[in-house]
Amino acid sequence: MPQKKAAAARRSPSTPPSSPSPRSKSLPHEVRIIGGQWKRSRLPVADKPGLRPTPDRVRETLFNWLASIAGAGGGELPGWHCVDAFAGTGALGLEAASRGAASVLLCEQDAALVAQLQAAKAKLSAEAVRIERGSGLAALERAPAGSLDAVFLDPPFESIALYEPALRAAARAMKTGGAVYLEAPRRWSDEELAALGLVGFRYLKAGAVHAHLLRQAANGTA
Repeated sequence: MPQKKAAAARRSPSTPPSSPSPRSKSLPHEVRIIGGQWKRSRLPVADKPGLRPTPDRVRETLFNWLASIAGAGGGELPGWHCVDAFAGTGALGLEAASRGAASVLLCEQDAALVAQLQAAKAKLSAEAVRIERGSGLAALERAPAGSLDAVFLDPPFESIALYEPALRAAARAMKTGGAVYLEAPRRWSDEELAALGLVGFRYLKAGAVHAHLLRQAANGTA
């Protein structure tokens, strides 16, 4: 009997069985490029609070949408000029460059993430990519009107105040026939978008992510 009690003590709740590390449930530590010349290339993801790489399924759908606008086969974006305004891992902008974009500006404020983006650019020999440490909103505001084919907006979900000015700046900088991709913690209404000169073109929800592909409203930008 004492032996049974001792065995029970060893299995008591005070010494729970080992469980997976919290890191195993955290964000992935790498992302992969889905299409284009660097297809299947894997890039590291820093362990940073608030960093949310766009899921593979969402990125694949997004670039199929964009390719339908570009009118090119194979999911390509030949000759496009793009800005990834809150680059983070750079997954969106690097995917665009892999698919033939002529120029891609990656904007990021975090120094460690900028260093990671520089390393990714070097690894891929991504000559069309330019990396800038600073405000993505400021970069959009100084871009010439009607100069961009695609703008990627994936700011931190908690940075609510960034969304409206970033959308407004993107709408101004976008070419007629271009597109703005918005990733947000909620779905933006038609009325909200119309006030910024934009209209919803495609939409999907994946978990907490609300993915919008937006185009210019018929009456032009706000």
